[in-house]
Amino acid sequence: MHTPQSLQAAGPVTELGEFLRSRRDRISPDEAGINSYGRRRVPGLRREELAQLAGVSVTYLTRLEQGQSQNASDAIIDALARALQLDADERAHLYALAHPVPVKRPRTTAKPEIAKPGAERLLHSMGDVPAVLLGRFNDILAWNHSGHLLLAGHLDCDAPSRVEDRPNQLKLLFLDEHVRDLYVDWKDEAALAVASLRYVAAQFADDRRLAELVGELSMNSPEFARLWAGHDVRLCTNGAKRFRHPEVGEMTLGYEVLHLPEGNGQRILTHTAEPGSASFAALRLLTAV
Repeated sequence: MHTPQSLQAAGPVTELGEFLRSRRDRISPDEAGINSYGRRRVPGLRREELAQLAGVSVTYLTRLEQGQSQNASDAIIDALARALQLDADERAHLYALAHPVPVKRPRTTAKPEIAKPGAERLLHSMGDVPAVLLGRFNDILAWNHSGHLLLAGHLDCDAPSRVEDRPNQLKLLFLDEHVRDLYVDWKDEAALAVASLRYVAAQFADDRRLAELVGELSMNSPEFARLWAGHDVRLCTNGAKRFRHPEVGEMTLGYEVLHLPEGNGQRILTHTAEPGSASFAALRLLTAV
């Protein structure tokens, strides 16, 4: 678990080491296809076992895990990904940590994010389709009327426009009882949200806002701290969520995440229901308010 200071100081190389160790701890010798001998102090792979599977020296892997080697080749990263049996999102995350994009300008003094005007207009043109525009670290930059009613109707509709206290989706999910109660499968939703933040964090590892957000949530939510320490990674693109809405009851809604082409981390989150379903009727009733 990181404090704000350690996250900012450590940078992507230390994150690489922690991610490798977390994935090594997760896979057993049997799953990796190797024979295990002797008493084991850890349930996962020993460092020398991973080194053997990936075809690198134990010394090199140790340096990599300790953040002392910043020049790992694609071949080595690919070999580690195969040995650890990473999925597509984890593999992409590993490459992002191993080869971070050089920072062209300091992000520590970056101005607050603002909603892209075209994206905000798109939100409001969606009518009864609940939609929100999220910033790179899940600040809610804008929402349409339906998105506000679905996700946070207890908040001021104009809240996203106030930079000093705009809502953050992660803070709401972990710290706001109204929003916690909104999700039938809150534990799954929380795990997905943190795994998605981990994925994005590799692209903006030096951003002070990330350190502040992780630090605040870690201090105020043991559940967030535990999930963050797990280093699970997921690129959130689509799926289904079950809602328990205080106004219209339970709904199962599909969601799609539309990433803006600028690559600045902003994305539009939309929700829809299967036509003719009870969830469709409930959503229509909600958005007709």
